[in-house]
Amino acid sequence: MPSRPAPFISRLRLLRTAVVSPASALLPFSHPRLAIPAAPPVPRASAFVAASSSPLLRRGAARFAQFSMAAAASSASSVHDFTVKDASGKDVDLSTYKGKVLLIVNVASQCGLTNSNYTELSQLYEKYKDQGFEILAFPCNQFGGQEPGTNEEIVQFACTRFKAEYPIFDKVDVNGDNVAPIYKFLKNSKGSLFGDNIKWNFSKFLVDKEGRVVDRYAPTTSPLSIEKDLKKLLASS
Repeated sequence: MPSRPAPFISRLRLLRTAVVSPASALLPFSHPRLAIPAAPPVPRASAFVAASSSPLLRRGAARFAQFSMAAAASSASSVHDFTVKDASGKDVDLSTYKGKVLLIVNVASQCGLTNSNYTELSQLYEKYKDQGFEILAFPCNQFGGQEPGTNEEIVQFACTRFKAEYPIFDKVDVNGDNVAPIYKFLKNSKGSLFGDNIKWNFSKFLVDKEGRVVDRYAPTTSPLSIEKDLKKLLASS
């Protein structure tokens, strides 16, 4: 009568079978410690989350967003093609200003030019607002850190101290990698003698009723000195 294999040899044979054939790992074993469970599949959602947290992918997404904004600015033919954020974060379609003459200004609350520019801007607006004139003010903190406040603080400062009745929008960058698309368009439309970049607070762009940039003025240019150019555009049909 043949002898039975020792228990240890039987277990060894079972283990070898499990290693050679992964499918056999799923079969029930008389000894649970010899079972080799199959690895669970990685959920696709988890894999996506893990991939999206990659610094390389985040940089790629940021570059794509910048490229998209640059493409939008380069394909635009008018200021009216843009949508911007107001001070409360709501979208404003600039096509609502069709038929109006615009003066677009990057403003700051703590600049040496603040008092004179805000004062004259309010005077200019009061005089011509009923004739189809609008000022669009964009706070910017890129020059000497002179616009550090929140949107709410900026609006309160301009409206309380200088009685600004014209719209003040969300704080933006006017230069650099994160330049607002509207400012990329403005600079492409009208360069300055010293290059396209905005040089300081209170640079000014005059825009006609069709949304085309007509002229550009330096930060030191007095808003009231623009009045003669403004009147010509207001009188045009």
